[in-house]
Amino acid sequence: MTKRKIAILMTCRAGIIAALYVALTFGQFAFRPFQIRHSEALTILPLFYPEAIAGLYVGCLLVNIISAYGIYDILLGSLATLLAAAVTYAIGRLIKNKPLKIALGGIPPVLFNAFLVPAIWVLAGSEIAYWLEFAIMLLNESIWVYALGVPLYITFDRLIKKGGKGIMPYSLIGDRQKNPNL
Repeated sequence: MTKRKIAILMTCRAGIIAALYVALTFGQFAFRPFQIRHSEALTILPLFYPEAIAGLYVGCLLVNIISAYGIYDILLGSLATLLAAAVTYAIGRLIKNKPLKIALGGIPPVLFNAFLVPAIWVLAGSEIAYWLEFAIMLLNESIWVYALGVPLYITFDRLIKKGGKGIMPYSLIGDRQKNPNL
């Protein structure tokens, strides 16, 4: 596969992740202290794809544009997603043990959102206590990341093992062309 084809594949995949993040977030209780964001399950994808970092960031940015918390949510909320995705990707590169990779890979989105999202509400003038909201966000994000993200990880891992070309990380595509037994 040529570098150009890989770049196109990665760009398309980032766009699909962004679109899925937006679609899964809209129509939910996405901007309340107890958020329902099914899209947070997608935060596990940087364990597979570096382009998921950009996809998650752009998706979150697009969603946060309509947030009642304004510029704080647009900047800090999207920053939380960007930082969490980058750290999750780094964990995916460093850790080879799959159960440990999944367990550790879910921590960045949980912690970045738990610390930054309540700060957004406080900056925007909410009278909600920061540490109470931190605890609620920690629990809430853990549910979405682990209850939906882990099955998503397992599904992607199985599809990749079966040789799903559209879902396969670009790093394996070239390896599979050289050795079809991968």
